[in-house]
Amino acid sequence: MRKLERLSEIMIVLASVFLRLVPHPPNVTPIGALAVFGGRSFPSIWGALGVTLAALLLSDLVLGFYPYAPYVYGAFALSVLIGAASRRWKGATPVAIAGLASSVVFFVVTNLGFWWSGGFYPRTQVGLVECFVAALPFFRNAVLGDLAFLALIYGARFAAQRLIDAQSAVRRSVP
Repeated sequence: MRKLERLSEIMIVLASVFLRLVPHPPNVTPIGALAVFGGRSFPSIWGALGVTLAALLLSDLVLGFYPYAPYVYGAFALSVLIGAASRRWKGATPVAIAGLASSVVFFVVTNLGFWWSGGFYPRTQVGLVECFVAALPFFRNAVLGDLAFLALIYGARFAAQRLIDAQSAVRRSVP
């Protein structure tokens, strides 16, 4: 069973890397959903962090690195923790709330980091407000992307579990 879990983690990372590399609207990537899913589903938070940050790192090796990358990586690490904190509640609503919370944390952390890194907005209250207002379209995209990819990931997981259960039932019924 552990080999199957490891293989699924590798497949999730590769799919996330691929989907981050193909053309997409800004901030519509599976990394935030991967972080929440990993935090909620993986037995180890360290494993969830590893999978999330590996997907981000592998895609950044192709896309290139950027000065505010530590804020992006930190925001996704916090998203894993959000997913882990939501484990105690079952159902679609807690998943959606965790996805939305992840999007908000990503928006706040990365925009604070971008503003603080300087160069584009002055380090004043006005500059901070300008930074956040200019980022609102990216926030909308991140929310839509995170929720859509969470639905896709959980839908695929549900379908795969149904298939495994059906195959197991057939095996048990054959003498």
